[in-house]
Amino acid sequence: MKPVILDVDTGLDDACALLLAARHPELDLKAVTCVGGNVGIDDVVRNTLTVLDAAGRPDVPVARGAAVPLIQPVRSARHVHGEDGLGDLDWPRSTRPTDPRHAVELLRDVLRDAAATGELVTLIPLAPLTNIALLLRTYPEAARGLREIVFMGGAAGIGNATAAAEFNIWTDPEAAAIVLAAAKDLGVAVTMYGLDVFYDVVVTLEQARALGGSPSAELACKLIEKRSERYQSDGGSIGDGGAVCAVIDPSGLTTREYPVRVELSGSWSRGRTIVDTREASDVANDPLGTATTIQVATAVDGKRYAELWLATVS
Repeated sequence: MKPVILDVDTGLDDACALLLAARHPELDLKAVTCVGGNVGIDDVVRNTLTVLDAAGRPDVPVARGAAVPLIQPVRSARHVHGEDGLGDLDWPRSTRPTDPRHAVELLRDVLRDAAATGELVTLIPLAPLTNIALLLRTYPEAARGLREIVFMGGAAGIGNATAAAEFNIWTDPEAAAIVLAAAKDLGVAVTMYGLDVFYDVVVTLEQARALGGSPSAELACKLIEKRSERYQSDGGSIGDGGAVCAVIDPSGLTTREYPVRVELSGSWSRGRTIVDTREASDVANDPLGTATTIQVATAVDGKRYAELWLATVS
């Protein structure tokens, strides 16, 4: 089993990812940490607990983290995820409490234990990277417990929050820049699962409505129906869920190694991930210095990952 932690701002596609991570037999979900993003932190926490209860995993500790980005105001995406962040489904809400620790403290403790036992953890941030930036700058020794970071965010060529920037990075670009710099300093391997592949893992309405028999399957169906309604299509992408698929089955994802920076000051490009596809000699002589080199997802086997998700949540 692969030990994993998810860091989420639970909206519809984070919920798809949580169901997969909570139920897949090859993943050991150590914890889930919450950050403000798609909706406010209170709704994120409530949604996260609710999805884990539907998945039959009330044992997984959930901690509340940063409510706002490091510098700029929080800007939600309720137009995508509904007023409550979970599509306004009126799904029965969890009543269990969160872990008393702050998300950064929970991350620190789980990663310290992982470093001590040698069972290194894959960290899967699916949200603005505020919690992860705070962790790596406040407790850099926690990185010894990391196998890798596989984050959903950024893009090589497109945006969604703006024409240039993907939502998670745009929401807290300073945090994203800190995480990339810290990963370089601490020797942590990073994979960016961005918009270039985000929309390519699609579950049809027919497939979703064939699910049934458990709260997990019923919720999964409703999530796809909401995603389908939002994009006026005959199905819906599992979005963030694809990043979890990539951890379970890395051979379904094509990546290339590129230097990546985050734009912090452009009037129209703030939050853009600058994926440097130039020749190596040009990169080496860049007057701006060297960026953090990471794996960037360029293609995904969408059918394979959709089938993986369906088989797990059902």
